[in-house]
Amino acid sequence: MGEYVGALSLLGLACAGVAGLYVLSLLLSVSRDPLVAAAFSGGSLPDEHALHRYHARWYAMSLVFLAFDLEMLFMYPWAVVVAEVGASAVIEMFGFLLLLLAGIVYAWREGAFRWV
Repeated sequence: MGEYVGALSLLGLACAGVAGLYVLSLLLSVSRDPLVAAAFSGGSLPDEHALHRYHARWYAMSLVFLAFDLEMLFMYPWAVVVAEVGASAVIEMFGFLLLLLAGIVYAWREGAFRWV
């Protein structure tokens, strides 16, 4: 148990810090409901409700964008090691791309790309 004292004390300190910051934010917040609170440092009151800014179709499009973004996130390290690993790396990357393509076909079928 003696070798875990340092790690457990650090974990306890981190939990106490998170709890302290949470309590501090509750004490210093203007309103408990974020939909009622006015904009911070905006200078003027908002003209419309915060949830009315974007249409719901933008959320589906942002998920498709994240799929492409994650594709690039995983392809950069793959491009660095593909020459060392060989054909198995190419097969695994095509499997990954097929999985993402299945997600895009599903989004297309569900109408995520329709704008009307």
